[in-house]
Amino acid sequence: MQEVAEFRMPKSVLYGRNSLEKLGEQSKKFGKRAFIVTDTIMEDLGYVERCIQQLNTKGITVITYNKVNAEPTNIHVLEALTICKEEKCDFIIGLGGGSCIDAAKVVAVLYTNGGEVEDYVQKDMEIDNDPLPLIAIPTTSGTGSEVTSVAVITNKRTDVKMMMKHPSFTPQVAIIDPILTRSVPPHITAATGIDALCHAVEAYISKVSQSLTDVLALSAIESIMKYLRIAYEDGENMEAREAMMIASLQAGIAFSNASVTLVHGMSRPVGALFHVPHGISNAILLPTVLEYTKGSAVKRLAEIGRCLNKDLYSYCDEEVADYTLMEIKKLCFDLRIPNLKEYGIGEVEFEKAISKMASDAIESGSPANNPRVPSYDEIKQLYRECFHYRYEDSIKTLGN
Repeated sequence: MQEVAEFRMPKSVLYGRNSLEKLGEQSKKFGKRAFIVTDTIMEDLGYVERCIQQLNTKGITVITYNKVNAEPTNIHVLEALTICKEEKCDFIIGLGGGSCIDAAKVVAVLYTNGGEVEDYVQKDMEIDNDPLPLIAIPTTSGTGSEVTSVAVITNKRTDVKMMMKHPSFTPQVAIIDPILTRSVPPHITAATGIDALCHAVEAYISKVSQSLTDVLALSAIESIMKYLRIAYEDGENMEAREAMMIASLQAGIAFSNASVTLVHGMSRPVGALFHVPHGISNAILLPTVLEYTKGSAVKRLAEIGRCLNKDLYSYCDEEVADYTLMEIKKLCFDLRIPNLKEYGIGEVEFEKAISKMASDAIESGSPANNPRVPSYDEIKQLYRECFHYRYEDSIKTLGN
């Protein structure tokens, strides 16, 4: 019998094609001055202007901060916060990938609670005041940030990715419009899609998984394995784009409640030190980390495999767990996920950073949720294996 578990849901989710048209209606209850946190890509695509038009029709004034990049930092947050306060904004809109939404989350909390970004890294921290209302509008299918209580920001002073988790970081409204993902190029579709897969797989094998997160995680895994290749090969396929948006949302709710594990714990230091986009670093690490974990998660990995292929019920758990790993490796291979060396990181530079990365990974707390908890030296060795990892050397078929 499972112990009492807490499961938190997002407050309001609008999803479906053209759901962005509901932005004005959703916003008017929050006030008359909106602050959009975004990046220049969203401006170039015309998405910022579309939001402004929606808001203006409801008499809402819009102020924009567009300097967020792929790895948001405490500097971005403080710059945006200063403008938001000077303009006396009533609510915030995070428009873009997870980077923009994460930055918007932290601005919303700091606006009403003060302090420095790093103050919010503490576990079990109390946040006294409600954040500024936040509407999250994702334009990628990966982070799930629009429905999570998590934000990740890089500390420029220490080169550490800081993970903050508290219900106050959950947006009040998420608008999930798959049409906004149609312009996402294949390599970003791949990276963000594997990020969502990591969220779902890690939530499912996590030591603190629960029945409600299991249902969402398995559903997300099944959709991602079915539709990610299609979205990668044909960005105009709206059935695939819509399925990936929903899968990302499901995976986000799952890991927000069940936590991530070793992949994310090791991924954050790679992103902080070598500026590898979060989805790509997760994708690079995933196969090696799952191989390391497999012996302690055979049953869970087998359950994933049988979800993907209903003909595998006659096979033993060990065989089906191997099948699950092979299918994930094949997906990464088909999506042309590189290893760390192929990504362009120098081996000497990487080796020098391994000790710090291993320490930072353990410090994050995420590896402790893994079914097999690694030592400091084991994490260092896993980093080395990921540097040269080749999918084609490890892919085989069930029964071989």
